[in-house]
Amino acid sequence: MNLPNKLTITRIILTIVIIILCLFPFYSLGINFPKFNISGLVVDSTYLIAGFIYIVAAVTDFLDGQIARSKNLVTDTGKLLDAIADKVLVNSVLVIFACKGFIPAIVPVIYIFRDEIVNTLKMDALKKGKVVAAIMSGKIKTASMMIGLGLMFFYNLPFELFNLKVADFLIYFAVVMSIVSLVEYYKMWKKIK
Repeated sequence: MNLPNKLTITRIILTIVIIILCLFPFYSLGINFPKFNISGLVVDSTYLIAGFIYIVAAVTDFLDGQIARSKNLVTDTGKLLDAIADKVLVNSVLVIFACKGFIPAIVPVIYIFRDEIVNTLKMDALKKGKVVAAIMSGKIKTASMMIGLGLMFFYNLPFELFNLKVADFLIYFAVVMSIVSLVEYYKMWKKIK
């Protein structure tokens, strides 16, 4: 197992830690994470801790690809693991935020639904011996969602102090871009078919 793949596995493990932090009922064990009041905004330190872990996980997403390309360590296993790790991280956090009421449930529904359709199109193309490469709208979607979710962990601070809903904007923009990229992937798939 090379270094990029180890970083990808680390991202999956960090995602599990985030899930436990955000969903496990620590209060039932008598463990209460402190809450802070920042200009009238009550901030739960559980999400701050999970947010820092999320940032580390997101950085591993950037690093594993950079290292793999620069050191010529790109492997089919690495590509597969990277795609799985990205989806596990982002989709898990989307579902958690929807369950906690931070975002509407329709956001993860559209986002995950789109991912499943695109994955199916890519697999079908692969069966025909064609590779459907990543496209710019998909990369914009991913970057917007990753940054938006990162801000959401930190209660959209400091933007929230100025009533600027940057996290919400980026997340909704990512959902729109997910639909745009779905249409583009479908057109690419139709040409292969």
